[in-house]
Amino acid sequence: MSDVALVATQVRYEQKSYWRNPLAAFFSFAVPIVLFFVLVSTAGSSHDVAALGVNVLLKQYFTPSVLAFGVMSACFLNLAMTMTRQREAGILKRLRGTPLPEWAIVGGVIGSSVIVAALISTVTLLFAVLVYNVQLPASHVLPLIVTILLGAAVFCSLGIAVSALMPNADSAPALVNFPYFILMSASGGFGPVSGGVARVTSYFPLRPFITGVYRAFDPSAFGGSGWEWHNLATLAIWGVVGIVIAIRRFRWTPRNGLHEAGLKRFVGVR
Repeated sequence: MSDVALVATQVRYEQKSYWRNPLAAFFSFAVPIVLFFVLVSTAGSSHDVAALGVNVLLKQYFTPSVLAFGVMSACFLNLAMTMTRQREAGILKRLRGTPLPEWAIVGGVIGSSVIVAALISTVTLLFAVLVYNVQLPASHVLPLIVTILLGAAVFCSLGIAVSALMPNADSAPALVNFPYFILMSASGGFGPVSGGVARVTSYFPLRPFITGVYRAFDPSAFGGSGWEWHNLATLAIWGVVGIVIAIRRFRWTPRNGLHEAGLKRFVGVR
């Protein structure tokens, strides 16, 4: 098989595995929509968003935030916890022992996560446009798609990199969710930020992603280009950082032998 066919086959396998858990898939799509409803349900008039220096409807402001939430959940959070769990359970070790190349295994996981992130973004965006009449010029659709796909790939690489730093599966949810929600709040995901906080978070990947996506929904930019080249460059740099860390630190074997001891107790081996 060609390299493309190998990755495509693994992506298909990962997609089958994902959709065979319909309850988890349902909430992956439902949570961003519910979050959007909660954030903008009272939005009906123009509000001054000081961090962006423009007057916008809250529904226009929170759309990129919810899109960022969905992409981060599907890529960064999901991969960081899933890869840690599979590593500590010995699943990655067994996959590595198959004829399938390591890069194809990782490529399949990333490809599947990007597909899920794209679907979540599409459903969320359709909900925002059809239900809340969020405005999106046709000329800004391509920049929006590129930004979302680039952000999904970057957060996948960071999720895999962070999984290499997780000591065990039990600690992964706390170690990943706690800094994520702090960064989400500080990056303007749940409300405008300005000053030193905005400057500091602009060096992290989440705020450039949110502001890059916001460009497509910014009424003051409707007559111009939808591209945010500086934010795209920042995301690309973080993608390289994630790849470098993942290559240098990623582990296929558990950090300890606890999973082996647990399996022996399960089957009654002394």
